[in-house]
Amino acid sequence: MIEVRVKLTFPEDLVRQPFMARLVRDHQVEPNIRRANVDETEGWILCELTGRPADVEEALAWLRGEGIRVDLLGDVVES
Repeated sequence: MIEVRVKLTFPEDLVRQPFMARLVRDHQVEPNIRRANVDETEGWILCELTGRPADVEEALAWLRGEGIRVDLLGDVVES
């Protein structure tokens, strides 16, 4: 299992989409939201994503493909 810290930034057209629910359901990744700010025009979430390395990489690629900006924060923590 690994844990990565990320900042997810959502543009206005994606703010109301249930990305975190889909992340858990479809990608077997567990998010731990540490801080967030979401309003009608934009949003960001600082979170830790935990899962198998391949699942985390797939989840990050999926988020990017959906139009969400993904910034990696700090080192990957392996357990």
